[in-house]
Amino acid sequence: MSALFIRAQHLAPQHGLSKLAGRIADSRAPWLKQRLIERFIAAYGVEMTEAAQPVEDYPTFNAFFTRALKPGARPLADADSHVLSPADGAISQIGPIAGGRIVQAKARDYTVAELLGGDTASAARFEGGRFVTIYLSPKDYHRVHMPADGTLRATRYVPGDLFSVNAVTADGVERLFARNERLACLFDSPLGSMGSVMVGAMIVAGIETVWSGRLQPHGKAVEQRSYSDGPKFAAGDEMGRFYLGSTVVLLFEPGRVDWLPELALGNAVRMGQAIGRRLT
Repeated sequence: MSALFIRAQHLAPQHGLSKLAGRIADSRAPWLKQRLIERFIAAYGVEMTEAAQPVEDYPTFNAFFTRALKPGARPLADADSHVLSPADGAISQIGPIAGGRIVQAKARDYTVAELLGGDTASAARFEGGRFVTIYLSPKDYHRVHMPADGTLRATRYVPGDLFSVNAVTADGVERLFARNERLACLFDSPLGSMGSVMVGAMIVAGIETVWSGRLQPHGKAVEQRSYSDGPKFAAGDEMGRFYLGSTVVLLFEPGRVDWLPELALGNAVRMGQAIGRRLT
């Protein structure tokens, strides 16, 4: 069954389906958006008691999907001594960066340089460091936040495929996170260089950042932007959001972070909780 699921993704018009899903999710037709929202909540068990607005107040499905939470719904751990989870989700992989490579699944890996769209200079900074991959399921809160204080230094938009990013696909598709469409965000921080890579997926209708708005997929060229005086963020600040589910990969330089020993593959995490101990 998993092989058929993966083959279907290879054959499917990934970008066409995603564009169609985006148009539907942005529809303001009251009957359509309300039906989509209600059925989605029922199908995935979405916890709406935390949402800042009642269901009927969302103008589109996308507005519901990228919903804000009530103040205090995600208390922040001590960011002076810990790295914070950037999102609600589950730990897909966690560990060291060795030989320039990141573990994707059992017997599968990919390089940091590939993940960053060929940026070998930035990739070299993370050699011997730490990474964590967090999968956001459909029911999760889909805003992405800062794991530590940071100043935006560069972004690198990398066009690519739009495979699903769930565990089945991660096990079955080579270099999944290094071939899907993604936005790599690099920050200067008290922990040195810090990377937060937002990876797109099947029927993800878009990626948005707080500094440049919603990204529009385009062409086949990698697009890099550098910031000499980029926006500054505190740990826990929102940096972006996904329109439908996806994955975040965090990267840290060596000697800066130790992941908490109690974290294991598949563990659920919530935005703002401590996931690592700061070493500097």
